[in-house]
Amino acid sequence: SGQIQEIGFTLYTEILERRIAALKSGKHPELEQPIDNGPEVDLQCPALIPEDYLPDIHNRLVLYKRIANATDSSDLRDLQIEMIDRFGLLPDPVKNLFEITQLKQQAAVLGVKKIEVNASGGRVVFTADPHVDAVKLITLVQTKPVIYRLEGAEKLRFSQSFKTTQNKIAFITELLTDISL
Repeated sequence: SGQIQEIGFTLYTEILERRIAALKSGKHPELEQPIDNGPEVDLQCPALIPEDYLPDIHNRLVLYKRIANATDSSDLRDLQIEMIDRFGLLPDPVKNLFEITQLKQQAAVLGVKKIEVNASGGRVVFTADPHVDAVKLITLVQTKPVIYRLEGAEKLRFSQSFKTTQNKIAFITELLTDISL
């Protein structure tokens, strides 16, 4: 209990909840490992709730937490509807935030650690034990060698020109769907 003052009550309870969930599922909690916040998705685009859309910082922080804690696409859709009802149409950075969160959810199921996309391509980094269809992945690399290239057992690099953020999101969504089990 003395550690609560050092890290804050919210983080302390979050760590405690994760450790209890690990024990309940029969896993041994790895206390030395950093907390896994899921896959990292970097599309090099603004993904935030702008101050001019929602000036109250407390409301913004609450919404960030609710978006991050959404469990599936229907939860995200409900949050989008709620935000439109309360604050008006979503600006592009907020739309990006929701779409990136949805990509994170899809990537987490597949065992993807990181997705990076820039204007000319990017890469997907898998965890040590990904949940992807290896045959589909190899077929994709073999049928489109100009676009896809495997780098070791954990990285898939792709070369593709993207003009907009929506192009990046559509490409990654299709890629993740194509290699899923």
